[in-house]
Amino acid sequence: MSRTVGVGTERLHLIAEAKWPHRLTFGGTIVGGLSGIDYDASRGEYLLISDDRADLGPVRFYRMRWQPGADSPEPRDVVALACTDGSPWQPRHRVPLGVPVPDPEALRWRAATDTVLWTSEGDVARGFGPAFYESRLDGSMVREFPLPAMFDADPSGRRGPRDNLSLEGLTLTPDGKHAWLAMENALIQDGPMPTLAASGGPCRFTRVDLASGRADRQIAYVPDAIPRPPILPGTHADNGVSEVLMIDTHRMLVLERAYAVGVGNSLRLYEIDTDAATDTLGRESLRPDNHDPAPKKLVADFSTLGLSRLDNSEGMCWGPTLPNGKRLLVVVSDDNFNPLQATQFAAFEFTG
Repeated sequence: MSRTVGVGTERLHLIAEAKWPHRLTFGGTIVGGLSGIDYDASRGEYLLISDDRADLGPVRFYRMRWQPGADSPEPRDVVALACTDGSPWQPRHRVPLGVPVPDPEALRWRAATDTVLWTSEGDVARGFGPAFYESRLDGSMVREFPLPAMFDADPSGRRGPRDNLSLEGLTLTPDGKHAWLAMENALIQDGPMPTLAASGGPCRFTRVDLASGRADRQIAYVPDAIPRPPILPGTHADNGVSEVLMIDTHRMLVLERAYAVGVGNSLRLYEIDTDAATDTLGRESLRPDNHDPAPKKLVADFSTLGLSRLDNSEGMCWGPTLPNGKRLLVVVSDDNFNPLQATQFAAFEFTG
């Protein structure tokens, strides 16, 4: 069971909010499904990855300029991501079962190499699990990182990641030497998905040494119970981790995103200390008696921050330092290419 210690107050202040229209077209693509965002400080531009699985266009990321409060977000470029052999990723309907097609969920600009790191949730039903990649800024592939065997897909459903609930978050340590990969929900062998009555099983957050390419540490994080029931009992409701972001060498922000039919989204931001949790990398399954998950502290409930709406926010990054010396936190939502949702950008002043 996770421990929630204290409650954060007055740590996020809304600076600006903006939206892109549904089915905005840019560079011959439909803009949507924006599931990850990061800031390229060398060029003063944001990078945004789409979770389109090559169904509506290439597997891709966008470049964007935005000065929150001064102007509107402006798309500047679109980059198609390629496979290891340089060919484009093929849409699902063109490839046989077992051939990977990415479901991109998060990306980070790696300053040391001027490359992008990005995750895919995989597709358990089609026989392949999550993946972690590094690509050049022209979209060509640098490498795929090997992941621990616990993340392998098991179509029989007895172990491993649940379909569409795996590598949802990604963050870099401030020194750029490690990446943390965050699961949206627990592995099957580790526990259940959240319910209205109980928190979910522990999500594994895995640290990867970027020099060796290997996982070297892992911790557990317990997501909240589903905060609000759907209007019609028995219809869909969920909760899970949608993004992570390092504050400093050991403190991490964790964004939990929930949804209930007829009610909409809930968003809560937590802070954890990665040093205060057990290393779970060598544990085949997680039980309450074999590890201590990271204690969590509430930073903000987004329903109190003055946004016009709460949408399916899945991307979170630091922007340039604000004139007062504080940090700029930028969040973007994934509209799922759904006209009832929005591509929403929100910028906050962060204290702490």
